[in-house]
Amino acid sequence: MTKRRRQRLWFMGGMFTCLAAGTLVLTLVFRDNIVFFYTPSECMVKAKVGETLRVGGLVQAGSIIHQTKGTIPHVTFELGDGAHTITVIYEGILPDLFRPGQGAVVEGRFEAEPARLFRASVVLAKHDETYRPPKGDTPLDADRLGKSLARGNA
Repeated sequence: MTKRRRQRLWFMGGMFTCLAAGTLVLTLVFRDNIVFFYTPSECMVKAKVGETLRVGGLVQAGSIIHQTKGTIPHVTFELGDGAHTITVIYEGILPDLFRPGQGAVVEGRFEAEPARLFRASVVLAKHDETYRPPKGDTPLDADRLGKSLARGNA
């Protein structure tokens, strides 16, 4: 083997080793953060009090309680996945798509271990990708819409 081939082989081996080490480090660092959100069932096993994480599930029917503390809306609701539910407390304005039976992802932290009380700092409403035009009494008139948009009266 010539000197040039030996150098090329060592270089390729070194590059492969660096790539493997980098992949290993990234995998170890992002191991718990690769998942976009946990389900309530996973939270019963993995979550710790005070740990910030995202939890996703369905808003349980009949569980939404609206209150007002001063001028800030205060909402309590249950988020479930069919097997387990968690109680979520959120202070702020909810997204327009938030309703019972709809999917939601909340970001925050658990406050109490036995009661599984989750204080959310962010609430995201999930929706499907299916577009359905709004239902109305009259069909949309394309000419009228075009003139309205041209005038800026959308």
